Amino acid sequence: MISLVGLPGSGKSTVGRQLSRRLGLAFSDSDLVIEQRIGCSIREYFEHQGEERFRDIESEVLDELTQTPALVLSTGGGSVLRAVNREHLHARGHVIYLRSDPDELFRRLRHDGKRPLLQVADPLTRLRDLYAARDPLYRQTAHFVIETGRPSVATLVNMIIIQLELLGVLPGQNP
Repeated sequence: MISLVGLPGSGKSTVGRQLSRRLGLAFSDSDLVIEQRIGCSIREYFEHQGEERFRDIESEVLDELTQTPALVLSTGGGSVLRAVNREHLHARGHVIYLRSDPDELFRRLRHDGKRPLLQVADPLTRLRDLYAARDPLYRQTAHFVIETGRPSVATLVNMIIIQLELLGVLPGQNP
C-alpha cells in the first residue's frame, strides 16, 4: 500500500492516479469514498454536521482503506490530524508527503470553491496556517518527502518510484 499525504491542492489525487497506473495498482481517493458514503459533498457535510463528525467518518474510511494491500491511496489534507490515522497510514504502508509551498498552493487553488477549509476571507493566510499546523504531522507520518514545486506530474511520479525502489518496496524498474 502506498499513501499520499499533503495539503489540499498538493497533487495527491492527480499524482496518485498516475502512480497507480504506472505500478499497475488500484487507486482510491479517501475523500471520494467518504462522499459516496455520506451521500453529499464534503463541503455540504461540513456545513451541516461539522468538522468533528466528518473526521470520525474519515477515520473509519482510512482504517478500512489502509488494510487494502495493493493500493495507491490519496488522502484528504486533514487525514493526519488524528493520531490513529497517522498510525494506520504509517504502519500499514508507505507514506509519501507531497510537500507544497502555501504560496504555490494559493496560486493553484484561488478559484477552487470545493474545499471547505479554504472558504474564508483570506485563503492564503489559511493555507499558511494549515501548513504550519500540519507540516510536522505530515513529516511524522511519511516515510519520505517529495517537494512538489513545479515539476510535471510524470516527473513527480518518477521521483516517487525511485524512492520506493530505494526503500526496497519495488523491484528495480526503469522509471
